[in-house]
Amino acid sequence: MNQPVPVPSRSQIELDETDLSIIALLREDGRLPCRSIARELDLTESTVRARIRRLEESGTMRVVAVTDIEAAGYGMLLAIGVQVEGRSPEAVARQLAELPEVFSVNVVVGAHDVEILVVAEDQAALDRLVNDQLATIPGVRRLTPALALDVLKNQPDWVPFHD
Repeated sequence: MNQPVPVPSRSQIELDETDLSIIALLREDGRLPCRSIARELDLTESTVRARIRRLEESGTMRVVAVTDIEAAGYGMLLAIGVQVEGRSPEAVARQLAELPEVFSVNVVVGAHDVEILVVAEDQAALDRLVNDQLATIPGVRRLTPALALDVLKNQPDWVPFHD
């Protein structure tokens, strides 16, 4: 699904109610045609198109594709804490980030040195990922996986946005 993502502005522009309304509609459905937005907001299609272009060119907003992990065929989502030994956490994190099933990597302070979010198609794929790939990376001392039973919020397109 395409979602507009407000991004830090390259050149500050003043947002009015029309801009905010356009952004709100696109957040609900990033594929909404300009014609539908225009009809919803009682504007001309060319006005909507120009406003969207201005928002994108200023760096205020961009429309991005967001992957639905279930629709992509992944039935399992895990947060895994990684304890590192004999190698820098940054080096291990960079190697973890190269794996396609790993979609978030953070070097952290706390019980673990690195925290990752991974997806797997099923239990067999998870076993291969954890035991054959993650555990064999040099410097990985211990993996502490936590299987997500119910995802209450997953908002990968979130960034701070203030009106």
